[in-house]
Amino acid sequence: MVAHDLSGHLATMDWKQLAVAVAIPLAGGIGGSLATANEITTWYRGINKPSWTPPNWLFGPVWTALYCMMGLASYLVWRQGGFERQAVPLAVYGVQLVLNFLWTPLFFKVHRLDLASLDIAGMWVAIVATIRQFRPVIGDLALLLLVPYLVWVSYASALTFWIWRHNPTRPARAKAF
Repeated sequence: MVAHDLSGHLATMDWKQLAVAVAIPLAGGIGGSLATANEITTWYRGINKPSWTPPNWLFGPVWTALYCMMGLASYLVWRQGGFERQAVPLAVYGVQLVLNFLWTPLFFKVHRLDLASLDIAGMWVAIVATIRQFRPVIGDLALLLLVPYLVWVSYASALTFWIWRHNPTRPARAKAF
């Protein structure tokens, strides 16, 4: 049933609008990555991490796939009436996207592991809310496209919380986002 639903959507897609919808989360992810790249090889390398931390090379491909799936889901919702008819689902999506974009500088740039943990917990709740808002609009495609994101953020939440609890608090540094 999901494959049939997707093939029906593919035949009538506005590819320019789809590109914009996918570019929005990708741009935020790329921007955060570029702004914090130095921290991966310096600060992040030196902190305590659990044995179940994924290798650094895995984050880019995983987030790229998830951002593309998020963008596709938002596009499919948007095309069912635009912002006028889908204001609530798209606003909830926007909230989780903002929380997603905030996590990277909180964690990597300003090293506020406490705030990053709080942010990612809020992000998890916002993703669940997004799925609940999107599913009545696009059916099971919401699950197919967003549950992998929820699973990854669940894992990332546990990782963030573990890192926060196992690294001594350092005085805040005056770094700008």
